[in-house]
Amino acid sequence: MWDRSSTVREGILVGCGNPLLDISASVPMDFLKKYEMNEDDAILAEERHMPIYRELVDGFQAEFLAGGSVQNSLRIAQWILGQPKVAVFFGCVGEDEYADILMEKARSAGLDVHYQIKKDVPTGTCAVLITGTHRSLCANLAAANNFTIDHLDQPHNKTLVENALYYYISGFFLTVNPPSIMQVAATALAKQRPFLMNLSAPFISQFYMAPLLAVMPYVDIIFGNEAEAHAFATAQGWPTEDLREIGKRLVALDKLNPARPRIAILTQGCDPVLLIQRDSVEEFPVTRLAVHEIVDTNGAGDAFVGGFLSQFVQGKSLDVCIRCGNYAAGHIIKNPGCTYTGEPQFVE
Repeated sequence: MWDRSSTVREGILVGCGNPLLDISASVPMDFLKKYEMNEDDAILAEERHMPIYRELVDGFQAEFLAGGSVQNSLRIAQWILGQPKVAVFFGCVGEDEYADILMEKARSAGLDVHYQIKKDVPTGTCAVLITGTHRSLCANLAAANNFTIDHLDQPHNKTLVENALYYYISGFFLTVNPPSIMQVAATALAKQRPFLMNLSAPFISQFYMAPLLAVMPYVDIIFGNEAEAHAFATAQGWPTEDLREIGKRLVALDKLNPARPRIAILTQGCDPVLLIQRDSVEEFPVTRLAVHEIVDTNGAGDAFVGGFLSQFVQGKSLDVCIRCGNYAAGHIIKNPGCTYTGEPQFVE
């Protein structure tokens, strides 16, 4: 499987996020109605949704996938790199069969996973309900919400963090354990190594702005889509809806290492990706897919970051990194969920 050559060493990239076991199955509309869900929903599970995961496993031909935003991005990076254990992943799981499946799926994708295990909490899961071309998501974060900083302080894990050369964390992790993010960010700063982060979702800027602003001075590269960027701007009271202007304001926020000016990379669906550096804005076109080629846009953002990271850790230029991000997102859109098929075909 791992026959492609690469110039990177093991453990060069560390990611922290919420590990979720995606449980995916085709279901009838009645199944959605039973759980009071709509097509293309993306919701957090409430008490009434809790039986959904076991029902998918017992009653349908369910497929399992190592999910969660950061874990998705790292899987895609591993696929493109073709070399195992380049990426190290930290997150929290339970002590149950779902954790075992999640571990197996993540490692088979090449990740070097070091989960924190909480015995009294179930592993986080996400039901992926397929109805025709629609995907409805129901996530139960469960154990993923229980990550604690002492896991990063364990000697072996601390060594893994300190030996990495690149760090990537999602905004979603701000809802779980900001001290862990700050510790990784401080390590990156002390060692003069790139710290990358994702705005992740509009609700992060709406409800978690304080921890987001606390970590922002450490962020060298910030990713986001147009909805996330607009949510950040609105929360900050910026008097503009122009994405380029928002990007310029993002890169101008206070930064602890001025020798490495912040970069913002903003995606706009099928419209060009924006690369904002200081006062310059570059556009990178996205290849438009025919309607019949689009299977599922879920996971496209995670895939973009994964493609970007696969080149960034090899020291490639930003334009190559972004073009690989666009390639990865385009590939994932042609597949169900955040999945890939065959060998990567990216050419610089």
